[in-house]
Order: sequence, then C-alpha cells, then structure tokens
Amino acid sequence: MNSSDHGPASPAARAVDLTKTYGKGDAAVHALDAVNVEFERGRFTAVMGPSGSGKSTLMHCMAGLDVPTSGRAFVGEEEIGLLDDAGLTGMRRDRIGFVFQSFNLVPTLTAAENITLPVDLAGAELDQEWFDYLVKQLGIADRLSHRPSEMSGGQQQRIACARALIRRPELIFADEPTGNLDSTSSAELLDFLRRSVAEHGQSIVMVTHDPRGAAYSDRVVFLADGKVVGEQDSPTAESVVAQMMTLGK
Repeated sequence: MNSSDHGPASPAARAVDLTKTYGKGDAAVHALDAVNVEFERGRFTAVMGPSGSGKSTLMHCMAGLDVPTSGRAFVGEEEIGLLDDAGLTGMRRDRIGFVFQSFNLVPTLTAAENITLPVDLAGAELDQEWFDYLVKQLGIADRLSHRPSEMSGGQQQRIACARALIRRPELIFADEPTGNLDSTSSAELLDFLRRSVAEHGQSIVMVTHDPRGAAYSDRVVFLADGKVVGEQDSPTAESVVAQMMTLGK
C-alpha cells in the first residue's frame, strides 16, 4: 500500500460527538447522545439496538441525509457538515451507495434503468463489465426489462443492491435491507453483501434488527438510548442475541 492510499488512519466513516436532539427543554429527546464511532474500510459492520436506540438516525446523519444537532460526521477525511448542497449531493452520488428497506426503486424505470440511474445522473460512462458482473452475481439477468411492480421484493432489493454498487462507491449504507424480505431472499442478499466485502474490499455499514443478519458482518456495534454501549468482532447470531438481551429488547 503506497502513501497515497487510505491507510488504517482513515476509516470509511466516523462520528465525533455526534448528537441529534428532537424537541427542547423537558420534552427534549436525544436520538443520538455524543456518539463516537468508526467504521473501518473493507469491513462489514452491523449496527444493532432496541427500537428507538438511534440506529437509523446515526446512519442518516453519517450519510448526510439528516443534519445532527451537534458533533461531526466524516466520510473518509471529508467532514459532511462543511459541505454545501452541491458538495453533499456530489458525495452521496459519487462516494456513497444506499440500500433501503423499502427498495426506493423508480416505478416507471426498468430494472436495468434503475441500476444505471446513478451513472446516468452523474453523466458518467457505464462500466458494462461491472454491470454484467453485478447482474450475474445477483441473479437478475432475466429481470432487466421488468419494472419494479413486476418483481418480487427479493428481486427488487437485488436491483437496489446493484444500483448501490454500480459506481463502485467507497461506502455502502444499508438501512434494514432485509426488513421486507423472506428468509431465503434475506440470506441471498446478505451473502452477496458479505462477498462484496471479501472479494472487492467494499465497506458496508448495515442497520439491522436481525441477529442472523448481523452474523454475516465482521463487527457489530450496539446502540441503546442514543449511545454506543458495546461491540463484537466476528459475531454469531447467538452472541448477538445474548448482548441484545442485556440491552432490554
């Protein structure tokens, strides 16, 4: 690794004293309470916690989809809070990929058009070899001419995954990506994300409530009441359940 590459000193993303407060005075709710966390490059990190623990708020603030009340969020070395609207749009378009529970596909576009949408919006040239690779890996070659309404939830989420990866972003944020999927589709999707990290060095941060899903990750970060309260390396479904039980699900 040469000096121009990002070394261990530059995580894929990090939060410094990140705080998000809703309401004021006695009615104030601290969705995030001075969170400090780093997400390493080339690793698959799951974020877990009871409902209302701040999981999605953390992801949205770190991805520039929401604005924290105080504190700082970085993607690589770039501080999100210092970016203007154009800079923020550029970062989300060029450096971050998103996978959501609700798929968020454009209903009027075909599967192929949904996948290439980030490339088209950026006015970039499609890497056809990478497109073909993603389509093959995700098993969606026979769905490319279909619109979202003509596909199952599992197929739609695989299209969304290909869309998130089509520009080879340095970081993928996945917010409950298996939340609307059956167990078979969930396993297929998580296996693909796992391979993306292992084979292509992708950095993935996934919010999930599913211990079996978290077991696909390299590391789990646990949140409760807007604070980081623990983490596990090389988690298993059993070890995750045990720690969640202590958080009072």
